[in-house]
Amino acid sequence: MSDPTAAAAAVVRGYLTDSELDWSESAPNSFVVTLPGVRKQATTCSLVVGGHTVSVNAFVARRPEENQEAVYHWLLRRNLRSHGPAFALDPLGDIYLAGKVPLAELSAATVDRLLGAVLETADESFNTILELGFAGAIRREWDWRLKRGEPTTNLAAFAHLLERTD
Repeated sequence: MSDPTAAAAAVVRGYLTDSELDWSESAPNSFVVTLPGVRKQATTCSLVVGGHTVSVNAFVARRPEENQEAVYHWLLRRNLRSHGPAFALDPLGDIYLAGKVPLAELSAATVDRLLGAVLETADESFNTILELGFAGAIRREWDWRLKRGEPTTNLAAFAHLLERTD
């Protein structure tokens, strides 16, 4: 394989085939991977093999409903300790992780580190993003569930948001 793009796509495909991850090849040289998490239950990630790099993009959260400036400030500060993909915003203000790896550095170990960095960063940051940008929505959801006798188990991490000083 003398085509570096085809060789890189083969590396990504081989890694994903050997992994236990849910993935598909949505188009030639474009892969969609679902990374299972703890706080963020799943992170959908795209890997696109280009002429010189493999780019990774992963949706983390939609545009914050409140405290946008505080959320975006936190994301920029979090980027300072990033060891891989960094936080970015799309034109709507939705939050993504984005990064690139040169084709010359691509190996199965590199794909593993790249996806691991996406998973770790998205999962580690998710609750903070929700607390800063969606506290009101979390309170409303909690109240709605309590009124209807619905479980609040998956909201337990945000119980401290209910302690109001009204």
